[in-house]
Amino acid sequence: MNDGTPIQPMAAELGASGEEYQNLHEFIRRARANLNQNAWDYIVGAAETETTMRRNRMALDEIAFRPRVLRNVTNVDTSVEVFGRKLRLPVVLAPVGALEIFNPDAGAAVARGAGTFGAAHMLSSVSEPGLEGVAEAAPDALRMFQLYVRGGDAFVEDCVSRAIANGYAAFCLTVDTAHYSRRERDIAKRYVRASRVRATGGDFQKGLEWRTVKLIKDKFRIPLVIKGIATAEDAAIALDHGVEWIYVSNHGGRQLDHGRGAMQVLPEIVAAVGGRAKIMVDGSFCRGTDIVKAIAMGADLVGIGRLQCWALAAAGEAGVVRMLELLEDEVMRCLGLLGVTSFAELDKAYLHQGTPTNPPHVLSAFPLLDIEPYHY
Repeated sequence: MNDGTPIQPMAAELGASGEEYQNLHEFIRRARANLNQNAWDYIVGAAETETTMRRNRMALDEIAFRPRVLRNVTNVDTSVEVFGRKLRLPVVLAPVGALEIFNPDAGAAVARGAGTFGAAHMLSSVSEPGLEGVAEAAPDALRMFQLYVRGGDAFVEDCVSRAIANGYAAFCLTVDTAHYSRRERDIAKRYVRASRVRATGGDFQKGLEWRTVKLIKDKFRIPLVIKGIATAEDAAIALDHGVEWIYVSNHGGRQLDHGRGAMQVLPEIVAAVGGRAKIMVDGSFCRGTDIVKAIAMGADLVGIGRLQCWALAAAGEAGVVRMLELLEDEVMRCLGLLGVTSFAELDKAYLHQGTPTNPPHVLSAFPLLDIEPYHY
């Protein structure tokens, strides 16, 4: 086994302009060709039985639409405003560690792509080129910074201060990684990523408590995001601490196995929050219809994780931009066919309990793909 470095074709083969991609699944097919088995398993895999990941997709597929007709939908606006900025889509490219596995430009390419298109980007603290490097690469993009805690209070305060100094719009604490999960695809191959070997300070994440949330809120004036909220009880505690953004997430099914799907959790969080904070959500969101369902259910931003990585591995920065363009087209058509011209007209009255038609798995949203994700 090698170290997970992607196989990098020539620029022309990558499709440097991104325009050759006409369907979202085409990014996945190219990414599979470009990535070795270790990198591929990293992005398609999850924890233990991968049940939580499958439930993420199942929870989306269980929601059907209730469209309205005979409404003028000539002009459909897919944009939203967050952090005082107008975005073309209510999308944040979610924090993914080790983006350099998929493309040497890593987080810089993703942030630039998000900024070029007009979406938000949240940088993982374990992705290159780091907090300052991404800020320098994409100074005008709407950027947020996500932290895994690897030190005491001084460490956290330094990270928040650097995020503020480098123009990040929000600071995020991930709280669902107290213990690193069993990623059995890697264990079965006896493969350990280099970044895991280098990782230190894991006990600080294990010891993370609400006192760190209070520390940040007391000392800094930057919107705080708590990522990994999965119950109404914890959402209420976050509100009590003045948290501005509740991020509903189960880490793409990569942490706790046998958890609920993100869209099963979302209604509970929306009800608990009651408009007192904004809400992000991620977990197998990879089609325009997925985004529309989440916003109709009460989310304000939708995180795109795996799809971001496939686009990055397929065509770098241009792939990220093109992926967002295709998502925008899917969202626009979905809104129009629902009979609305903007997200402001959308609510859960447009949703209904449905019956899934496809067995859920990491690629089940792309039925035209001929890739089997579960075989080596």
